[in-house]
Amino acid sequence: MADIISIDERLKLDKEKKAAIFRAQKIQSLRKILQCTHCALKCAKCGTQVGVSDEDQHNRLPYRLCQSCAEEYLEYVQRLQKRKDPAFYWYNDAWMDVWTKWIAYQESVRGYRHSKEFTDLLKEFEQAGGED
Repeated sequence: MADIISIDERLKLDKEKKAAIFRAQKIQSLRKILQCTHCALKCAKCGTQVGVSDEDQHNRLPYRLCQSCAEEYLEYVQRLQKRKDPAFYWYNDAWMDVWTKWIAYQESVRGYRHSKEFTDLLKEFEQAGGED
């Protein structure tokens, strides 16, 4: 009889295990949004490491971009204002579409980060001490 497992104990362990898995999923979601999508050490567009020499660019751009992507972004803005350099013929409509959709994605992520639900999730972890 000593080897009989209590159903109540087993249900409690299963419930705790599911809660731990759910909490791990929440933590992973937070990490992806807070660390991966807005890493201060990498270019938001191409993912290459951003150095200190790129700091001047970051002060005037809405995104953290490497030198190359920053130049492309500025060209994109120029083209939106109907000022384009014909020497850069490869910056065509498809290229403009890539930048337009990338910026829309960035705004979408920003909107999610400022949503009530995401803010509530952050508060939940702050109250719990942010422990894993």
